[in-house]
Amino acid sequence: MIEKPSAPTVQYAATARDLTKAFGRGDNQVHALRGVNLHLPAGRFTAIMGPSGSGKSTLMHCLAGLDQATSGEVTVDGVRLVDMDDTALTRFRRERIGFVFQSFNLLPMLTAAQNIRLPLELAGRRVGRAEQERFDEVTSVLGITDRLDHLPSELSGGQQQRVAIARALVTRPAIVFADEPTGNLDSTASTEVLDFLRTSVRELGQTVVMVTHELDAAAYADDVVVIADGRVRNHLVDPGREALVAELAGRAA
Repeated sequence: MIEKPSAPTVQYAATARDLTKAFGRGDNQVHALRGVNLHLPAGRFTAIMGPSGSGKSTLMHCLAGLDQATSGEVTVDGVRLVDMDDTALTRFRRERIGFVFQSFNLLPMLTAAQNIRLPLELAGRRVGRAEQERFDEVTSVLGITDRLDHLPSELSGGQQQRVAIARALVTRPAIVFADEPTGNLDSTASTEVLDFLRTSVRELGQTVVMVTHELDAAAYADDVVVIADGRVRNHLVDPGREALVAELAGRAA
C-alpha cells in the first residue's frame, strides 16, 4: 500500500489565543479586543486591516509585546510572551522582532548607515562578517546603498522609511511589525515603500505584519486579517483586490 505524502506543516511566526484587552474599569471600561484567535504564517506578508477604533493597533501592540493583554496568550517565534519578565521581553523584542513606524523614528544626528546598525549596537553585537553581509544584502534590496552617508534630514520621506525598514531587517528578526508605514507618505513614496516590504518577503524570506486602514496598502499582502469591533471578522488568503473590495463593502452594509 502506497502511503499518501503528509501535508506540509504550516509554520506560524505569531499566534494569539483568546486574546482580550480592556481599558478602564466599571462603566467606563472599553473592550479593544474581544477573544481574538489568530495564526500568522511565517514567510508571508500579512495586513491587519480595519477602521479607526477597530482594535487593529492594539492587536499589533499585544502581538509585538509592546502591550500586555488583559487575558489570553501570545506566542511569537515559538515563545510564549507571558512566560518572560520585563528584562527578558525587552531582550526578545530587540533580537527577534523588528518595528517600522509611521513616523520613521530615525535618530537625526546619525547617518542612515548608523541608524540601520543601531539595533546591533544596542544588542552589543559586533558587526562581523555575517552582520556586514546582512547589512549589504538589506540595503541593496531596499535600494539605499547610495544614501547611507546621509542624515535623515537629507533624505525624502520614502527614503527615510526605507532606512527604517532596513533597520528593522538587519538583525534577521522572526517577524517585522509595520504600523501604518505609509501614513506620512505621498502616493509615490507609499507605493515605493510597499514594494520594498513586498520584496523583503519575496527575496529575504521575511515575515511582515502590517497594520493599515488603506485598501491600496492591504492589496500588497498575501493575507489580510479584517478586524471589526475588537474581533477578527475575516482572514483572507491571497484575496486579490476584488475580494478586498467585496469584504469592505460587506462590512459597510
